[in-house]
Amino acid sequence: MNDPASLSGMPLIVVLCGSTEFMDEFTETNLRQTAMGRIVLSVGCNMKQPHPLWVDPTDADLLKERLDRLHKAKIRLADQVIVVGTRIGTSTRSEIAYARALGKPVAYLHPEVAA
Repeated sequence: MNDPASLSGMPLIVVLCGSTEFMDEFTETNLRQTAMGRIVLSVGCNMKQPHPLWVDPTDADLLKERLDRLHKAKIRLADQVIVVGTRIGTSTRSEIAYARALGKPVAYLHPEVAA
């Protein structure tokens, strides 16, 4: 395997992308990728669940923008993107396009949604 991670002796870094409606799949994929010896970057906030940080709509909008920028930074750090979930929304499509523009390989846990 001649990927940059294996040549440097560093584990492969993967970033998980997808809707937080699939948090159980994020958790399971994180566990499996970690068990394979990979560094896993994932979502840090599930804004679909109530929390004081995003109860105010203005705060929620600002946080969403910040989280989108943060997740794109995670994509820049990663060697590979793994898309979880059986539905791809606007944000995930944007992340996939961003990863591809950077030349990052994108894998789908559900290949049927790749279309």
